[in-house]
Amino acid sequence: MSYSTADRLRTVTLDDVRGAHKMLSGVARTTALEGSRHLSRQVGAPVLLKCENLQRTGSFKLRGAYVRIAGLLPEERAAGVVAASAGNHAQGVALASSLLGVRSTVFMPKGAPLPKISATREYGAEVRLHGQVVDESLAAAQEYARETGAVFIHPFDHPDVIAGQGTVGLEILEQCPEVRTIVVGVGGGGLAAGIAVAVKSLRPDVRIVGVQAEGAAAYPPSLAAGRPVTLGHPVTMADGIKVGRPGDVPFELVGELVDEVCTVTEDELSAALLLCMERAKMIVEPAGASPVAALLSRPDAFEGPVVAVLSGGNVDPVLMERVLRHGMAAQGRYLAVRLRLTDRPGALASLLGALSVVDANVLDVSHVRTDPRLGLTEAEVELHLETKGPAHCAEVEQALREAGYTVTG
Repeated sequence: MSYSTADRLRTVTLDDVRGAHKMLSGVARTTALEGSRHLSRQVGAPVLLKCENLQRTGSFKLRGAYVRIAGLLPEERAAGVVAASAGNHAQGVALASSLLGVRSTVFMPKGAPLPKISATREYGAEVRLHGQVVDESLAAAQEYARETGAVFIHPFDHPDVIAGQGTVGLEILEQCPEVRTIVVGVGGGGLAAGIAVAVKSLRPDVRIVGVQAEGAAAYPPSLAAGRPVTLGHPVTMADGIKVGRPGDVPFELVGELVDEVCTVTEDELSAALLLCMERAKMIVEPAGASPVAALLSRPDAFEGPVVAVLSGGNVDPVLMERVLRHGMAAQGRYLAVRLRLTDRPGALASLLGALSVVDANVLDVSHVRTDPRLGLTEAEVELHLETKGPAHCAEVEQALREAGYTVTG
């Protein structure tokens, strides 16, 4: 079972969001609003972080899932619910269903991170691994709904889900009444639409800015066309906003109420995730860091006080390691150099000693002696170094040249 035509046509109002807020009392946490001195200096105005990464299940998704499932008729609850997700929505549906005493089945891709699969099961859902990507899991979940009568819980394209996500907006207005700009990541659009409904109803002067990953930005062409447009192959590390087509219900609300939808690059996402961890002490997934990426890429474009919504913190440790390294590289904190030296005992030790003088941390060494391009007494060394930034990179290269080494790459 999917949502009906009546649901598709039903809009979301402030009363819906307020009703969802009451329903979520004692279920969803009122997450903290933390100031960021570093981002405030960058933007030139107060910047605060809405920490939905600290929400139960690690993201805002519990809010919408709970409101949607709580609104089911008794016979619908008896049939159970089904969802498809690679992570955050899966956990939100699983916990919401358990709290409401409803049986849940969640289809996840076979390659979903093991921590997310385990968490979804621990929250009480039956997990079925199907397909290699979420779209295949989604098709399987919808087929399961048709065969069993279970209610399909869409991650963003339903008024009840949007009303639940909109409670984030009510909390922001309560915690920061003077807010001038809210920046929020956008995938299908449920969170941005819900926040916009709540905030614009009470404070139409507040600017709402949505952020999409550059490789998965379906909203700009959709808004230009006046209808949802499907991207062929969305590509981004930010799987939480990796959505190829806006939802029908949130699209109308985003088009009406969200002031701007901008995009950020993968490098900007990596740098933002690194900043959240180093400066704000927050573990945030790439999708959750997208508002911070927007602030870093265009610091002069946002009137303060600014609230950036950290929508989730469920990041796979393997991805975290890769993204952090990517973020450090984007900030010039890695340096790869290739040089030639005389192939004699102690030559490599001397090279490493020269690097220690300039405080460069050696991550990896590749030592080649057999390349036909090399002379009989030559060796080539490729070094991967951790540095303190672009200026330090230049200092390291200069120190190597002054020590008599020929840097070839």
